[in-house]
Amino acid sequence: MSVSQSVVLRPSGPVRPLDRRVLGLAGAGAGGFVLAGVYQLSGGRIGIPCLLHATTGLNCPLCGSTRMAAALLRGDLDAAWHFNPVVLVLGPLIGVAVGYQLVAWSLESLHLIRLPRLTMSPRAVDWAVKGIIALLLVYGVARNLH
Repeated sequence: MSVSQSVVLRPSGPVRPLDRRVLGLAGAGAGGFVLAGVYQLSGGRIGIPCLLHATTGLNCPLCGSTRMAAALLRGDLDAAWHFNPVVLVLGPLIGVAVGYQLVAWSLESLHLIRLPRLTMSPRAVDWAVKGIIALLLVYGVARNLH
């Protein structure tokens, strides 16, 4: 990961576009918390069932994510950890990076300040995605070994 530029007050000129992957991750994160809020407000009656769990009884790597986010909305970190510890750790890390990118782009679009943007080479992105997928697969297998 590298920083692509320095801080500039009142920037002028064209604004570097936001990476579509950042927007996709932001949308998925926001949608997940909306779903968690609906789940919480409905008393657990409204949610998205996991097809793997419904058909096999096994938990996928993301099983418990809605309940985990609902527990976070209640401020219950212990329950959130027990529902899905991997997503509890990865989610905020990814959320902070995505949030920073959105704030940096927004401030630059308003011509207030240009903050350094985080960039990753295509190779680094490829390795990060593969690493996260491998971690989730290992976790998915491990959580079903009991």
